[in-house]
Amino acid sequence: MAATGADDAEAAPLRTVPCVGAIVHDPDGRLLLIRRGHAPHAGLWSLPGGRIEAGESPEQALVREVREETGLDVVPGRQVGHVSIPGDGVVFDVLDFACTLSRPGQRPVPGDDAADALFVDAATLGGMRCTPRLIETLGSWGVLPR
Repeated sequence: MAATGADDAEAAPLRTVPCVGAIVHDPDGRLLLIRRGHAPHAGLWSLPGGRIEAGESPEQALVREVREETGLDVVPGRQVGHVSIPGDGVVFDVLDFACTLSRPGQRPVPGDDAADALFVDAATLGGMRCTPRLIETLGSWGVLPR
């Protein structure tokens, strides 16, 4: 019996998009977040980051994405975690890295696809509309703000 088009579509794997996310704390222990300006999760708060472009290392992508979304210059550190985020017909495969500010005292300014950018403390984070499982994931990695 021949397979139908619906069966073929269900069996087709989703395209994987390699991405990075930046976990940046300021000297006061607050966490850098951006409000997403585009899908997936437009309007929700999340870590800055995005797609790794052809020829880029994850670290190069981190520096570029954080600068584009927040205007901040960071130095990538260790990989903290890894998440897969389903999108529209794709899966975003995100490597999250701890980063430090290259110049303490920098202030974020939203840019690129970020509608807003700011450093938040733990009390503020608890009242924000964040991307699914962001707070739980960061908590399991031990990188929540103070």
